[in-house]
Amino acid sequence: MEFILLLKAVILGMVEGLTEFAPVSSTGHMIIVDDMWLQSEVFLTKYVANTFKVVIQLGSILAVVIIFRNRFIEMLKIKTTTTNENQTRLKLSQVIVGLIPAGVLGLLFEDYIDEYLFSIHSVLTGLLAGAVLMIIADVISKKRKAITIETVDQITYKQAFIVGLIQCFSLWPGFSRSGSTISGGVMLGLSHRAAADFTFIMAVPIMLGASFLSLVKNLEYFSFEMLPFFIVGFVSAFLFALLSIQFFLKLINKIKLVPFAIYRIVLVAVIYIVYF
Repeated sequence: MEFILLLKAVILGMVEGLTEFAPVSSTGHMIIVDDMWLQSEVFLTKYVANTFKVVIQLGSILAVVIIFRNRFIEMLKIKTTTTNENQTRLKLSQVIVGLIPAGVLGLLFEDYIDEYLFSIHSVLTGLLAGAVLMIIADVISKKRKAITIETVDQITYKQAFIVGLIQCFSLWPGFSRSGSTISGGVMLGLSHRAAADFTFIMAVPIMLGASFLSLVKNLEYFSFEMLPFFIVGFVSAFLFALLSIQFFLKLINKIKLVPFAIYRIVLVAVIYIVYF
């Protein structure tokens, strides 16, 4: 396999890993490189390219599992763990409650979304709309005198469900899953870090489910000749996601969401210049 193709796998994995969990929309970024490096490659059919995107997304998911491994292990225990009688930990049932709205809508409208909402114009709209929501969330947070939820362990079932409802916006490509859920959490009184933690934890099951369905759908297009390309992309996405998630979690309480919203607006301008 040509070295240049493996280098492209590294770059595509890097784009996925750096943007999947930041509130900047990985979809918007992948659009910039998609036609340039995937669809233009004579070695890659559209379906092989789609399979590759799923594989590198799995690399990003693995990074979240590694970072939150202790919490996932704890949530999967049958017996609920408490540090003392008055302090509980985030429960798996709360995560499931947060997943229900987007999960149901995603299953109902999957074909419609795939057919009609993955155009460049649609993604640009999602990027801008998501940026507006993020700015509104920070304005509301700034006006609030005190944060009511400092850590993700304090989230209630009602808050988990409402964040899940707001996550439905992310079904619109370009809106960003983390952008919508972090914004929703912040508007409900969660700290930015608590909202981010809940966002990343929720992302694992919903992304695994979506990736599994997509992988099954495109499995017939898998080629062992392309295995090195897939492996390099997977490892690249995993490593860059590992770095970006840890950096983001340390940073989010300090810089909030507005800088990411501004970046999204700039990204829209870049995409518009590139394509139009």
